[in-house]
Amino acid sequence: MNQKLLVRAVAAVFVAAALLGAGYVAGTHRPGTEAPMAAATPAPGNDIDPKTGRKVLYWHDPMVPAQHFDKPGKSPFMNMELQPVFADEGGSSGVKVDSGLQQNLGIRYATVRRQDTAEGFDAVGTTQFDESMADVVQSRVTGYIDHLYASAPMQRVAKGAPIASLFVPDWLAPQEEYLALKRGGMDDGLLAAARARMQALSIPEGLISSLDRTGKAQTHVTLFAQDAGVLTELNVRDGAMVSPGQTLAKIAGLSKLWLIVEIPESLALQVQPGMTVDATFAGDPSQHFSGHIREILPGISADSRTLQARLEIDNAGLKLTPGMLMRARVSGAKPVSRLLVPSEAVITTGKRSIVIVRNGDGRLQPVEITVGNDSGNSTEVASGLTEGQQVVASGQFLIDSEASLTSVLPKLEGSAAPGASASAVAPAAASASAPAVAQTYETIGKVEKVTSSDITFSHQPVPALGWGAMTMTFDKPSPTAFPDVSVGEAVHFVFKQSDDGYQLTKVEPVGGMK
Repeated sequence: MNQKLLVRAVAAVFVAAALLGAGYVAGTHRPGTEAPMAAATPAPGNDIDPKTGRKVLYWHDPMVPAQHFDKPGKSPFMNMELQPVFADEGGSSGVKVDSGLQQNLGIRYATVRRQDTAEGFDAVGTTQFDESMADVVQSRVTGYIDHLYASAPMQRVAKGAPIASLFVPDWLAPQEEYLALKRGGMDDGLLAAARARMQALSIPEGLISSLDRTGKAQTHVTLFAQDAGVLTELNVRDGAMVSPGQTLAKIAGLSKLWLIVEIPESLALQVQPGMTVDATFAGDPSQHFSGHIREILPGISADSRTLQARLEIDNAGLKLTPGMLMRARVSGAKPVSRLLVPSEAVITTGKRSIVIVRNGDGRLQPVEITVGNDSGNSTEVASGLTEGQQVVASGQFLIDSEASLTSVLPKLEGSAAPGASASAVAPAAASASAPAVAQTYETIGKVEKVTSSDITFSHQPVPALGWGAMTMTFDKPSPTAFPDVSVGEAVHFVFKQSDDGYQLTKVEPVGGMK
């Protein structure tokens, strides 16, 4: 009995060992599993590249440089090996540019600085008459324009200048009555009543005094300008009849003007009464006119989407006239510490703002920033930079991504074409009139798929772009391009970077024949 149990135990152990071996063989020889297992295996030392012995910071896919991996292996984005980024490269995704080439290209650097500046913004304004100083010339009686001294609107008038002479027939009877009472020796009570009647009929006190002195009735009165200015309104003509309360003319002064500043709607919450405004006229920028915002006018203009702020400016020299367009700098009362860079260093693409930063190792790298308000020739940086960093102030090449750095700047390191000198590259890059030629790249690969819009290759590495061997699809310039290309064929192909990806420019069999 014990012998049978022993035999059964040995058989069970043998069967289990056989099954385990079969499972191991099946697992290790399953097609397509070798690459993932290799990808999951960390590098020796976990951060040392076994080929070069250099310390690795992380691995990444050059096509998606922002995604970092802590292990080597296959890229989850494309069929290619992840590339290491070494510690002695500073982990920078930028590109180092030769100092001599920098000088040829006129690259200048500026330091990010912190400075106390007045909180404010630039705006435009228009001068207008100060309506609070306008003088209205009115008639208090019924009469006729006997003589009009002013000839037309917008005529300049001096202080005390005559505007119009009125003939008032209703003034004749009360004056004759007053003179008759005076000649008849009537008591003072009747004379005082007659005098009060003339005052009720708006006969000026000066004319009544003249009546006492000369004994002659007067039926004409002249209206004068109280202050110097411009005749903005003239509502009567010679011989016209006027009635009590009718406005004959309106005179606006020029010694003080209103400046109506147009505030963009986006800055409407920043403007406050009392803010200082420094305005200049384009015809003479050396002349400055200053004032304080007196009031914010309610409402946003539907046409210009601006808010209007009104202030009073001194025009004692009469250098300004209404309707002038002026540049205004609106500033707060207290200065604010801000981080500033030259405005020319900021590259605005419409969706974001970037600057090209020079790292400590001399490499150039684009950095996205958040910009604030402009202050003269400088722009405020709300985030993205720190004080003391250096940015490219000229010759940025309008680079706005690491992919562009990788594809464009290798030319600046001398790897674009054998034998091409930096002095030969610089004039071509700096010439504003020369047409821009897209950089092309070439490699050898096998055709995997052909459609009307693209061709897929499993190709060899492209060192100029930092690509390893991988399978990738390239766009065709037209549906009828490269009609002789067939699947499985080994070809040499040339491509360039376009707005939508990478586009083929040439495809030919290896060696010029199939």
